[in-house]
Amino acid sequence: MLARQRQERILTEVRRHGGARVSDLVDLLGVSDMTVRRDIETLARADLVLRVHGGATAIDSRSSDEPGFAAKSVLALAEKSAIAASVAALISPGASIALSAGTTTYAVAQQLVDVEDLTVVTNSPPVADLLHERPAPGRTVVLTGGTRTPSNALVGPVAVRALAELHVDTLVLGVHGFDERAGVTTPNLVEAETNQALVASARRVIVAADHSKWNVVGLAAIAPLERVDILVTDSGLPRKVRRTLAGLVGELIVAETLP
Repeated sequence: MLARQRQERILTEVRRHGGARVSDLVDLLGVSDMTVRRDIETLARADLVLRVHGGATAIDSRSSDEPGFAAKSVLALAEKSAIAASVAALISPGASIALSAGTTTYAVAQQLVDVEDLTVVTNSPPVADLLHERPAPGRTVVLTGGTRTPSNALVGPVAVRALAELHVDTLVLGVHGFDERAGVTTPNLVEAETNQALVASARRVIVAADHSKWNVVGLAAIAPLERVDILVTDSGLPRKVRRTLAGLVGELIVAETLP
């Protein structure tokens, strides 16, 4: 098991139970005490857990908490890769698309670097940089202006005004959480407004979100699940939840992660 896979498993245990002991994690992961302690230290430096004597505890999660791009980029890598491949299969050459900010949408951009004749609108500087550095024939990249958030999104009135004049075939939207009642949400009020403008600009809305974001509710709503044309998630989402979501979104796609 790779270090990032171990750290994702540790984070899942801590979030599920509110904390985890080193001794229990050693048994669960089949690695040494020292390895677990190093993994906990890595997670603590990213502000994902609180390191305590003998283990780690969850950091109190509030609806307004907004993890940074770097912290999120080490999480659920296999799931994001599978989701990104499934989303990319829905995008055809010649399309106009919008990509919101986030690490999952960045993974989608990585899958689209060789697709020709795309017009890409994004409020994500990392996505714009990636597509600029990996040019493809006929591709145009439009980066909105705005104020940068901890999640590396450009948001605010400048971004909203720019998006109000644009109309794209498809939006690929990354979210902080998705919930049956709250819909898709973000912890950042201004980012919510910008994402709402992205939704309004698109004929088709694709939400890309791994299973860990189910039942996570941020401070501000972006859209109800009924507005989502396609929700792409991973096979870690429980089957009962899949049945619920299938009745709410236009289409549910479950990407199988590699073992």
